[in-house]
Amino acid sequence: MSVREYILLGTTSVGFLGPTAVCLLVTSCMAMERVTVPLVIGLFVAVLSLLAEHCLADGGGPSLAERVIWAVNAGGEAHTDMHGIHFKKDPLEGKLGKASDYGMRLPILRSSPEDQILYQTERYNEDTFGYEVPIREEGDYILVMKYAEVYFAQSQQKVFDVRLNDHVVVKDLDIFDRVGHSTAHDEIVPFSIRRGKLSVQGEVSTFNGKLTVEFVKGYYDNPKVCALYVMKGTLDDVPKLQPHPGLEKREELEEEEEEEIEAGEEGGKKSTSTAPKYRVQSGPRTPNPYAADNSSLMFPILVAFGVFIPTLFCLCRL
Repeated sequence: MSVREYILLGTTSVGFLGPTAVCLLVTSCMAMERVTVPLVIGLFVAVLSLLAEHCLADGGGPSLAERVIWAVNAGGEAHTDMHGIHFKKDPLEGKLGKASDYGMRLPILRSSPEDQILYQTERYNEDTFGYEVPIREEGDYILVMKYAEVYFAQSQQKVFDVRLNDHVVVKDLDIFDRVGHSTAHDEIVPFSIRRGKLSVQGEVSTFNGKLTVEFVKGYYDNPKVCALYVMKGTLDDVPKLQPHPGLEKREELEEEEEEEIEAGEEGGKKSTSTAPKYRVQSGPRTPNPYAADNSSLMFPILVAFGVFIPTLFCLCRL
């Protein structure tokens, strides 16, 4: 077999032999037969390109942490999570809103122990507030917002919207209704920037180099966020939270209800599901902060009756 045939065999068989075997094959070719300088140069260029392709196929390229361009631990100190993402200290500290570490007393379900701090601290405000994220390059991006309800013990207590450069990307976010109490929940919003335009959820607007993430004041309590970051990539690149059996069961029931409704509409009648809505109950129970204790009102009433009856009896005797 000639040297050229050996070279062809090596370059076409790199997927089976591997880069190391190809290098050995090249060395043996050079030892078997005298070759020209251009042939040797061309051979080594081919081997180097194959090695580069092999490295990229094995998962080369930027890591998850390198794709993150901006990350903040809202209401808390700097923290590096298990994926290597560095969350910086909240830049709004002392400027806007209030920081809270109320969740530090609770374990957060669906979150790893070393990263629970990202869900235990938060920043809230009595009005709409937000963060500005500078973005220099065009491309596909993901906004990840981290939440956990650690205060309210029922739904319809804290409900708010999220805006991205005036685009409402999350509507009526009720954290407790989504996942229950003291449970991690991530809101993930993909968007893209190309030719000076921001595209998100089918809407397009002019982009001036700054991404404004706003948490909009609603009718129920104050908007908040626990942590957030922006990364380059797609939805498949975002780390997933740990599974939650209760949430999985609720999602299955909701899918079954949707299928029943669709089947009913196709048959000309809209069917209603008889199964009760599944409510996720997770984490330690906490008292409702708005629940009133009526026991303190009963004591004055009993005292009044105790005084009134003897007084009435004495007046009757007179």
